[in-house]
Amino acid sequence: MRENLHRFFRAARGVGVHVSPAESIDAMRAVAQVGISDRAVLRDALLLTLAKSKDEKLALGDCFDLFFSQPELRQDQPEATDDDPSQDTESPASSSASEPGEGQPPEGLGPLAQMLLSQDRNAIAAAIASASGAASLSEIRYSTQRGIFSSRILDAMGLQRLRDDLDQLTATNPALAERLRAALDALREAVRDTVAQGLALYAREEAENLRNEILRNAPLARIERRQVAEMRALIRQIARRLRERYSKPRKRQRRGHLDVRRTLRRNAAWGGVPFLTAWKRKHRDRPKIVALCDVSGSVAQVSDFFLLLIHSLHEVVDDVRSFAFSSHLIEVSDILEAKSPEEAMAEIMSKVGFGSSDYGSSLVDFEKDFMSALTPQTTVIVLGDARSNNLDPRADILRRISERSKRLVWLNPEGRLAWGFGDSEMPRYATFCSVVRQCATAQQLERAVSDIVATYQ
Repeated sequence: MRENLHRFFRAARGVGVHVSPAESIDAMRAVAQVGISDRAVLRDALLLTLAKSKDEKLALGDCFDLFFSQPELRQDQPEATDDDPSQDTESPASSSASEPGEGQPPEGLGPLAQMLLSQDRNAIAAAIASASGAASLSEIRYSTQRGIFSSRILDAMGLQRLRDDLDQLTATNPALAERLRAALDALREAVRDTVAQGLALYAREEAENLRNEILRNAPLARIERRQVAEMRALIRQIARRLRERYSKPRKRQRRGHLDVRRTLRRNAAWGGVPFLTAWKRKHRDRPKIVALCDVSGSVAQVSDFFLLLIHSLHEVVDDVRSFAFSSHLIEVSDILEAKSPEEAMAEIMSKVGFGSSDYGSSLVDFEKDFMSALTPQTTVIVLGDARSNNLDPRADILRRISERSKRLVWLNPEGRLAWGFGDSEMPRYATFCSVVRQCATAQQLERAVSDIVATYQ
């Protein structure tokens, strides 16, 4: 059971449940207390010790049901005939007087043949489980490996000896050989089901990692409709990583370098022996972020992903003010803080989304109503393509924003080759930016936001 639990923990990690070594030890202690005889109690014990949220509880419950389910053997084997000496066809009265051992598989057959002919389902299921462990089924990663692992499991169960038994029975007892051949077909099917179950349990993490890696490097503006839900899930994972990495309470400020002069002065009474030390401490500014997100029609497909990342900033940094704009600008901080990401994005897009972009008018709105939000400790983040439909870009306002803030960061979803062509004002705006980054993919967006937040840690 210990090995089964270790495999279950691995499967649980594959469905997105974080299982630390300490949590796995707690789970094994709980299983030792409740036992394994009652499946419902075992399930509850594992869910209580491992799941930390409602989503993890649902995922872990499905994983448990799949992990501890056993493939059923087929029951379409041919019935015994009068020519089959391995079956007792006499009446119950006469069977009591039959020879000892009658009704049992003939002697001389291998263990697997004996097991299949006796149709002991529990013994067969246990043998498949044992052979799966011997074949390292938990190492399966790709669907193309199903045939390999099926062969390994059958070999571990004694397939070669079974083939020899079949050859022998075909010559001496064709009817019994036919029964054994049908039982072998049922066994092959049960092994294939076991391998398919293992693929669903252990290869899910590998397949998801591969799919996420492809999505992470896919251009956000070219995501197909069928991939939108997957990309949103990926952005949520990125946001969760940012929260886990940066929203923890800050460690105590490091002491820095030893201040020799202050240390000597402080210990003058003891002849300079450094009983008391003085350190040069590093001063860290309190983080303040102002985010301006373009939600106009030209970037409508990537606006959802931008807003999801901005939503995560509100959980990572204490002082964040967020704004969204198309032709005019509004503050959306309260919406992002009070509502779930989906609800917040829907409300924001309904208010200012999908419009014709006018960066100049939006910058005028910001300067008029929110310029006081900027301080020398503020980092301003602009997320947009800088396309203003040939209207006045008001770069002078952006210059004043840059002068009043600590730094100005522009994240552009378009490729660099498109900057400055058509109605793009990116080269003019870039003049006043401390950092200009291309954020055409989820990976680039994660790195940019992570670098911004990391400066405050």
